[in-house]
Amino acid sequence: MSQNINLAVLIDGDNIPSSPVKEMMEEIAKYGNPTIKRIYGDWTRPGLNRWKSLLLENAITPIQQYGYTTGKNATDSAMIIDAMDILYSEKVDGFCLVSSDSDFTRLATRLREAGMQVIGIGEKKTPNPFIVACDKFIYIEILKNQSQNKSADKGESEENVDKITEKEISLIRSTINDLSDDDGWAFLGDVGGLIQKKRPNFDSRNYGFEKLTPLIKATQQFEIEQRETSKSRHKLIYVKNKVRKGKNRR
Repeated sequence: MSQNINLAVLIDGDNIPSSPVKEMMEEIAKYGNPTIKRIYGDWTRPGLNRWKSLLLENAITPIQQYGYTTGKNATDSAMIIDAMDILYSEKVDGFCLVSSDSDFTRLATRLREAGMQVIGIGEKKTPNPFIVACDKFIYIEILKNQSQNKSADKGESEENVDKITEKEISLIRSTINDLSDDDGWAFLGDVGGLIQKKRPNFDSRNYGFEKLTPLIKATQQFEIEQRETSKSRHKLIYVKNKVRKGKNRR
């Protein structure tokens, strides 16, 4: 996703904690320029008081939405209506929907159908339908942990490796197979992009690694090769599945 695209950031104030707002805005800036930043909720409710002091600091516009009917989420409706208005205004190239509520699944799908990039941010309790409806989904818990550990060098510890299951290894392995050349090598950048499409909530930070490369190294299931290029000073990283014992025998 290009960092030059304009993003509309819409936050479900009734559903998202206020504490990681700084980390959320820093994360969003990696993917684009947040030209529209709005948060929705009933600001007469004491539960949203913690947000109020953070809005000016982060230039987020509060949108008042009264709960007219018991049992109905007026905030969701307001966000959805605003999202469609913004879509038709053609002022942005993508949306960041900040919520853990599956009610936004159809909205994310509709925005992507219109050619918008959609980033989701929510807690780990977020239902899977909303996660997979986004191009990328980021867990708030990861942003909190990242902020707390900025001064610590976690490295590639055994603890991190233990968090990676066979499910993640199989995802990486199958993606390399999908993209590999005749010799079995695949460009890591393409591998990471396809993994994101297959599983929008896949994030190396979920397993204690800042980038995909150290995660792949830690599994010891893949070969890694750095290649020089004439057009760039940077080396390109390629990966290959290691042959598993017993798999090459007939």
